Amino acid sequence: MAKDKIAYVCSSCGYDSPKWIGKCPACGEWNTFSEYRVGKKAPATVSSEFRLDVKSSPISMSKIETADEPRINMQDGELNRVLGGGLVPGSMTLLGGEPGIGKSTLILQTVMRLKDMKVLYVSGEESARQLKLRADRLNTNSQTSNLNSPTSTLQPQLSNLQPQTSNLLVVCEAMIEIVFEHIKAVEPDLVVIDSIQTMATETVESSPGSVTQIRECAAMLLKYAKESNTPVIVIGHINKEGTIAGPKILEHMVDTVLQFEGDQHYMYRIVRAIKNRFGSTAELGIYEMVQSGLRPVENPSELLLSDVKEGEELSGVAVACSIEGVRPLLIETQALVSTAAYGTPQRSATGFDLRRLNMLLAVLEKRVGFKLPQRDVFLNIAGGIRVTDPAIDLSVIAAVLSSNVDTGIPRDICFAGEVGLSGEVRPVSRILQRIAEADKLGFRKIIVPKANMNGLDASKFKIKIVPVRKVEEALRELFG
Repeated sequence: MAKDKIAYVCSSCGYDSPKWIGKCPACGEWNTFSEYRVGKKAPATVSSEFRLDVKSSPISMSKIETADEPRINMQDGELNRVLGGGLVPGSMTLLGGEPGIGKSTLILQTVMRLKDMKVLYVSGEESARQLKLRADRLNTNSQTSNLNSPTSTLQPQLSNLQPQTSNLLVVCEAMIEIVFEHIKAVEPDLVVIDSIQTMATETVESSPGSVTQIRECAAMLLKYAKESNTPVIVIGHINKEGTIAGPKILEHMVDTVLQFEGDQHYMYRIVRAIKNRFGSTAELGIYEMVQSGLRPVENPSELLLSDVKEGEELSGVAVACSIEGVRPLLIETQALVSTAAYGTPQRSATGFDLRRLNMLLAVLEKRVGFKLPQRDVFLNIAGGIRVTDPAIDLSVIAAVLSSNVDTGIPRDICFAGEVGLSGEVRPVSRILQRIAEADKLGFRKIIVPKANMNGLDASKFKIKIVPVRKVEEALRELFG
């Protein structure tokens, strides 16, 4: 019997190596190589004549017909938005997140709403009784309260498929071959794997969760999804580095990668699309963790803003109008400037790029004239979210100066503008949506770049629009 080959794969980027290496030559990470076995395959024989029974054949690009991909409505507006309009049949979706963040809760409460679809929920972590208790806590209707649990034998499971039972079937199994036997018997419209790290195949000798097991099981599920045109949702864990546990090639194989973010100490959860072959990767969905499960938040701006009455403004707080995907969000930027207790001043940012904060502080010192060399500066984006939109630069500068002079900014003023190195306020994208969102939430004034006013009809908004060219003009508007 031929021996299996030993290879090593980087868990960060998927680089293959015939021997163990301390530092990955592709991504530069240390101690990321793990061992896996490669079965020895028979050498392919090349005949002297071309094969004539090949199923695939080249086709001209101009002759390929295209059409909009059909979508499956997940009965969840936030999840549909992140997926690009719904779940595509035959696609494979990976949902990653930290343990205990709510991945299984999100998927379970979603599939229980799909009344017209037969769903097979494969659990390798929890028992059927645990899933039943979780379903009862989600406060669903009576149709989804009865969960059938296919056992290891197929005949009793087939006898349970009665018209009056629920369309959600649960099987607790970790061997992928037995899972496919259940899939063949049930013929579901949607398959959920919870989680991919618990699945194992008999063709590989390594333990579940290893690089080889994850790779082989994911390849088998992907082949099934493409051949049967059945969507597959795979749940995966995130390691301490913040990436999907297992080889990086798992993200390359699937069609959509969703990341479930959020601090367990906050009630908000965010779903981001890291990769999406059928939609945009700039979308996000926001949920609120409540006792009955995850509640979609249709207007997150009201939750991200603190309830402060007029006249009780605190210094160091400014409201920015940000855009995530196509959704405008009004977020609260909090800054604290204090005297450095030690010789070296501290610079700290939560939810914002620290390097960009240092750049904005340098602009304040060089272009505006505010000296902050011996001051500690702390910046926080309220709500536990992370923002990368450069349009919040103006609110960051306003919050820092407000804390420095200990003067509050009125709560009915918001900002939208990118700050350049010369102190100019640069134009931002989708200014109409930003202004409309601030107007809808009752803000009195919004400070925007002067360049965004070209062709803008301000008469259709109740909010007062203040255009500025430089940072000095914005600060003069605030502090006089």
